[in-house]
Amino acid sequence: MARTRTPAVAGWFAGEGDAFRLLGTRCSSCASVFFPREDAHCRNPHCVGGGLEEVPLSRGGRIWSYTDSRYRPPSPYVSNRELPWEPYTLIAVELESERIVVLGQAVPGVTAADLSVGMEVEVVSGVLYEDAETSWTIWHWRPREVAA
Repeated sequence: MARTRTPAVAGWFAGEGDAFRLLGTRCSSCASVFFPREDAHCRNPHCVGGGLEEVPLSRGGRIWSYTDSRYRPPSPYVSNRELPWEPYTLIAVELESERIVVLGQAVPGVTAADLSVGMEVEVVSGVLYEDAETSWTIWHWRPREVAA
């Protein structure tokens, strides 16, 4: 039986394959860009405020920092407690156009030893958790050198 693909966080990303993008918001007054998205008010303390519009963010950027996670995070992190814990790598990426830093997991199989600050990466669709009916999707960062 095929699982339904459902975003783990609604409204933070959209698309599949080459069309996959993180979604942020941009203030119409000061042009500040936010991720995660902001729907109530501009977060820039120097801005008088303006309308906020959804914008697709850059697909790529450069690694700003990275680390590995060797323990299962506590709730509300979702994982299958019946399976053994598998460490993963976290990457902070400065997006090409927006110049903001976005945190996310590396694609499975990429370790901290595979990365370096300044390395180019791109955002791709990934799976956070699966149950019998649903694949809960998120974003992953994939080094461009590894990209197929």
